[in-house]
Amino acid sequence: MPASASKTAEIAAEAATDGIYVVRTSLPAETLDDAATVRSYKSLSLVERAFRCIKTVDLHVRPVYHRLADRVRAHVFLCMLAYYLEWHMRQRLAPMLFDDTDKEAAEALRASIVAPAQRSPAAVTKQTTGLTEDGLPVHSFRSLLADLATLARNTITTAITPDYPLTVLTRPTPIQNKAFALLGVAVEPVAQASRDDLIPLHQADFRVFTSGS
Repeated sequence: MPASASKTAEIAAEAATDGIYVVRTSLPAETLDDAATVRSYKSLSLVERAFRCIKTVDLHVRPVYHRLADRVRAHVFLCMLAYYLEWHMRQRLAPMLFDDTDKEAAEALRASIVAPAQRSPAAVTKQTTGLTEDGLPVHSFRSLLADLATLARNTITTAITPDYPLTVLTRPTPIQNKAFALLGVAVEPVAQASRDDLIPLHQADFRVFTSGS
């Protein structure tokens, strides 16, 4: 057989397997079957996204400005702890985000585990309408944090009662109330006196209200 014909045959044989990859595991099929093996392999994208979040997007573990080993380890530990907190926040806030919260429905739309991932009808509805099931605007994680950051806490003192400051919070919006409810965070009352044992809140409010009379 001429050398050119041999090369052509080898090229044709390699072309027949283009786009095909093999995933192997040392675990028995009873522990991890074919579909679970491929699913585990594809879940590596979540790990890659986590490293991207830690390194560049949100937490910026780099550059490291510390030189001592203990401080470098503390810096990395705090970044990992911050990502752990962010992961749990994303899970709880998922109904308000563009994230797909109906994984089972999305999985049912796939012809096989190797087929491209699909979004569930609920996720498509959120994406196309821009609204959640509650009729609230859908957010990304970062835009939702920016919205929550507008909630302010002010300490107010008056000329009439300078020794009794009031802590006043801006009124939460429906989006903020929903986010706090999903996170299990209780929003403090609108106003409270810091020394309630000495002056009741309603008396402090009365004095402020009548100070102009």
